[in-house]
Amino acid sequence: MRNFDLVIIGTGSGNSILDPRFKDWNVAVVEKGTFGGTCLNVGCIPTKMFVHTADLAATPALSARLGVDSTLDGVRWAEIRDRIFGRIDPIAAGGREYRMHHADNANVTVYEGLGQFTSPKVLQIALNDGSTETITAEKFVLAAGSRVVVPDVPGLADVGYHTSDTIMRLDALPQRMTILGSGFVAAEFAHVFSSYGVDVTVIARSGALLRGEDEDISSRFTSLASAKWDVRLDRKTVRAERAGDSVRLHLEGPSGAEVVDSDVLLVAVGRQPNSDLLDVTAGGITTGPSGHVVVDEYQRTSVDGVYALGDISSPYELKHVANHESRIVQHNLLNPASLQASDHRFVPHAVFTSPQIASVGLTEREAIASGQRYVAATQDYAGIAYGWAMEDTTGFVKLLADPATGQLIGAHILGPQAASVIQPLIQAMSFGLGAHEMARGQYWIHPAMPEVVENALLKLVLD
Repeated sequence: MRNFDLVIIGTGSGNSILDPRFKDWNVAVVEKGTFGGTCLNVGCIPTKMFVHTADLAATPALSARLGVDSTLDGVRWAEIRDRIFGRIDPIAAGGREYRMHHADNANVTVYEGLGQFTSPKVLQIALNDGSTETITAEKFVLAAGSRVVVPDVPGLADVGYHTSDTIMRLDALPQRMTILGSGFVAAEFAHVFSSYGVDVTVIARSGALLRGEDEDISSRFTSLASAKWDVRLDRKTVRAERAGDSVRLHLEGPSGAEVVDSDVLLVAVGRQPNSDLLDVTAGGITTGPSGHVVVDEYQRTSVDGVYALGDISSPYELKHVANHESRIVQHNLLNPASLQASDHRFVPHAVFTSPQIASVGLTEREAIASGQRYVAATQDYAGIAYGWAMEDTTGFVKLLADPATGQLIGAHILGPQAASVIQPLIQAMSFGLGAHEMARGQYWIHPAMPEVVENALLKLVLD
C-alpha cells in the first residue's frame, strides 16, 4: 500500500490546488473520467459557448420590430459543435498531459480510475486498465463533483435519452426535442435548441419553471417561456417508450393523459453528489440527507485531515463556489495553524437562458420565512433609456433591503445581460455598501444598462 502526503480526488477545481508550494509534498491525483471536471467538459464553459451562438441565431427574430429586417439563413450545427469542442477537448487533454508528464509534477502520481474508501484514509482505486491499487495519505481532498440524476420512469432506460453530458455532441440537430425538467439546465438548453430552429417541449413536474428563483422572476420567465416553447406544467411522466423513430413520453396532467413525441429526449432534472461513488461512509465521512459531504466553515469533513469542496459537498453546485472553496482548502493545507473560512454569505448565480436571469441573496419568500423586516423595490428595463433602445418590455430588477440599515439582502434580475448587471449589487452586499449610498455615491454612465440598478436602489423606501 503506497502512502502519500496528499490525495486529491477529482480534477475540476481540486486540480487547481497544486502549485509550487506543494513541490515537496508527495501527491496523488485520482480522476475517474476526463480531466478538467464538469465545468470545462460538459458544463458551464461549453454551454455558454453554445448560448452565445444561440443568442446570435435568435437575433433576426427580434430585430424586425426595431426596423431592422434580417434573416437566419442557417445553423451549421457541426461547425458550432466542433468549434466549441475543438477548443475544449485540447484543454482537457493538455491538463492531463501536464499533470502526468511535465517536470513541474515530478512529485505527483496520477491514477486514472474510480477510487472508493475501504476505511478512513484508505482508498482502493479500480484503475481504467483493469488493475486495482490501494493508497493512503495523511490528507485527502474530496473534489469529485456531481453527476446527472436520471428519474425512475418506467421504460426510460430503453428509449435512448440524452443528458447534459451528451446532448452537446449530437450528430445532427433534431426537428423536435423534449426536455424533461424545469431548472437551470432545462432552461438553458431550451433556449439554445429553440434558437437553432428545433421545436422544443419542456415538461415540468411543478406549476412553474425555475421555481427556485424569486416568485416574480419564476412567474415572468414561465410566462415568457410558454410563449416560445411548448411548456407543460404540473405533469407527471408515467412512462417512456419508442414509437418508430420517436421517443414517446406518456404524461398525466391537469387535463388527464397526454402523449409527447420527439426525435430527442433530454433528461435535465438535476444533479447529485458523487459521494456514494467514493463510498465516503466507509471512510468514516459524514454525509447529509442530500448525499453531500458535510463540511465545516474550513471545508473540513468529519475525518481529521480530510477536506471536501465543490459539488460533492456544496448544495450550491456552482463553479465559482468550487473555485473559492479550492482556494480556501489550498490555504488550509499549507497553513494548518491559521485556517481560513469559506465565505458563503452572498453566493450569486445566473441562468443563461433568454432572457438571462441572475440572483444573489434572499428571495422574497425566504425573507418572509426568516421573519426579518424588509422592503422591496422593482425597476423595469422599460423605464431606462437603454431599455427604450432595446424596446425591452419584460425585463426588471427586484431588490430587497433591510429598511433600518439600508443593506441589501437580495437582488434578482431578469433581462438582457442580467449576469453582468447584477455584479455591482453582489459587490455592495459583500462589502456592506448601503443601497442609497451606492446609488448616490458614484456616477452611473448614462444611458447605460446599469441605470436599471441605480433606479431600483433609489426606489427602496428606507427608514
